[in-house]
Formats: sequence, C-alpha cells, structure tokens
Amino acid sequence: MEQRISLITLGVADLARARGLYEKLGWHGQEVQGTVFIQIGGVAFVLWGWHELAEDGGLPEQAAPGFRGISLAHNVRSRQQVDEVLATARSAGATITRPAAKTFYGGYAGYFTDLDGHLWEIAHNPGFALAEDGSITVPDFGAS
Repeated sequence: MEQRISLITLGVADLARARGLYEKLGWHGQEVQGTVFIQIGGVAFVLWGWHELAEDGGLPEQAAPGFRGISLAHNVRSRQQVDEVLATARSAGATITRPAAKTFYGGYAGYFTDLDGHLWEIAHNPGFALAEDGSITVPDFGAS
C-alpha cells in the first residue's frame, strides 16, 4: 500500500456556513452535488454534510454519535487495489464499515475504521487521476 492521503473530508452541519468560513480564510473551491472540493497542494480538502458522510462511510445511525465527522481517503490506481487494501486493513484489525462497491461517480470504493474508530475511504476514482507521485488534482467540474 502506497503511503498517501488523497482527500480529507470534513462532515459539516451547514455546508454554506462552512464554505463561507473557508472562503474568508482564502480557501476557494467548487461545489458539486452538495459537496465542496478545495485543492490544497496534491490533496483535496472536502466539505460535505455530516450525516451524508457518516452514511456514505457505512456508519449506522446508532454508531454515528461517536463519529468524529472526518474521513481520510486513500485513492488507488485500480479497483483491484481497493479490494487489496481493504483486505489488508481487515487482516490488520480494522473494521470494514462499507464493503467496496461501484459508486455513483463511476468509481469503486469502500470504507474501514481503524482501531480508534477513524474513518478511511479506499477509492478508485477515474475522475481524480493519480499522478506518479500519488498526488491528485481536483477536476474542473464546470468544464463540459
């Protein structure tokens, strides 16, 4: 498994309010489908609704109160690598919270929590191509 974090996602209570704060800090991004993507170096910083993030991560409502509202994503180069990383995580003691499956954006992803409950997404996203060094670039969602 290559060592990298591709996206850092914060689950927020109010997307417009959170986006406004980060814009006042000089962090400007693109909103698409209720999610704000901000490029920070070779990583994407993402704002998304807290409940949507918990649900996407496979965290049931009864477990959600312990959810810290943050997800780290490790993007990989193929669907097969998603399965391999999730299997490695499981054998290391992680809990698979959502098995890998096709995503609405044309990718393939699954989630696990580490031994302290931190949520990780393992994803193959053809729209966020990985550079040779593992960095990603947020695409221009407004381009046709």
